[in-house]
Amino acid sequence: MSSAASAETATGLTPSRRRGYAARVLGATFVRFGARVGALWIGLLVVAGTLAPFLANTHPLLMRKEGRLESPALAHLGTADVVLLCVFVAAAALIAARPGLRSGTAALLLTLGGAALLGAALTDPPVLTVYEQYREAERAGEIEWAIRAPVPYSPKDYQRDAGDTGLEAPFAAPDGRIHWFGTDENGADVLSRMIHASRIALGIGLVATGIAMLIGIVVGGLMGWFSGLVDLAGMRLVEIFEAVPTLFLLLTFVAFFGRSLYLMMVIIGLTGWTGYARFVRAEFLRLRRLDYVQAAVACGLPLRSILFRHMLPNGVAPILVAASFGIASAILAEAMLSFLGLGLVDDPSWGQMLNQAVQSSTFNWWMAAFPGGAIFLTVFAYNLIGEALRDAIDPYLSQEKRQP
Repeated sequence: MSSAASAETATGLTPSRRRGYAARVLGATFVRFGARVGALWIGLLVVAGTLAPFLANTHPLLMRKEGRLESPALAHLGTADVVLLCVFVAAAALIAARPGLRSGTAALLLTLGGAALLGAALTDPPVLTVYEQYREAERAGEIEWAIRAPVPYSPKDYQRDAGDTGLEAPFAAPDGRIHWFGTDENGADVLSRMIHASRIALGIGLVATGIAMLIGIVVGGLMGWFSGLVDLAGMRLVEIFEAVPTLFLLLTFVAFFGRSLYLMMVIIGLTGWTGYARFVRAEFLRLRRLDYVQAAVACGLPLRSILFRHMLPNGVAPILVAASFGIASAILAEAMLSFLGLGLVDDPSWGQMLNQAVQSSTFNWWMAAFPGGAIFLTVFAYNLIGEALRDAIDPYLSQEKRQP
């Protein structure tokens, strides 16, 4: 037996017991059935959003035309598609390899930068896309064979010429042979649009919450550490931002500056950081008097190291609870704007599809049931994870569950 293993056995510090507080909380969270169900649904959305060009696409994945092999799906990949695929593969590899925290984080950041550069340099999709060319080529017999996506329709493949081509008409009911979830008012496949819309739902939730968490952690950490005048000024700033109505601010910016997904992310992030700041402030006020923090101060460590390397990892669990609910709120805000007709114009969105269900002259149940169900399940999944996190960090609830 090695000396390190002997020391661990003698002290009773097995690897499971030497895990950090945040790791123990996450482990206790996903023991619960609700958190696992929520994580499974979010995982399905992540896979669907990342692999959307290969799951729902009019462009064939591979085809043989006039004796040549072609891959129109790869040729039409954009920069965002390449970056998402690279990040997805890198994250899956890091999770499977289970490297150390520092090396894993560095590798992930390097992969993000490399994927962005690679996507910007190599991708050059055509500006004008004509989806009808493949149907015309098939009717003419020019395509010898083709491998298509499971959903062989792109989200912007507006099939308005249903009478001439035999395709489903606009607002066609679900059909297991052609359109599983039916079509919208322009003849576009609803399932394809829902798959691609998962990118917007997850993207606005994660990015907006990331911006809010970053601002809240910095402001809350400074308030909790310095207290006094800094804490007083910070709390007044928090109260000012809490008085700003996010929805009306979004409506105002959309009216003046147009519809932009990035603008929505920034506004939701800039107005949603106050809750995180309160959590971090409370945790730092508690942690600043503990022995290990006082030892770090006595050793002369810089302030950023004390705050964000020693204190933040031990107070991050309540922030994760707030983040799970914050992501759900951001998704609802985007869906609400799209439902009101103030969301994105051409890109698919769950709220936009709900708006079509209301605006049409006849009620088309599939336009309300499938997008509405996706919004409900996504928000419910994040709430399940948030509830499980809150139960995991509540010591009184844990003691009650352990008692017979």
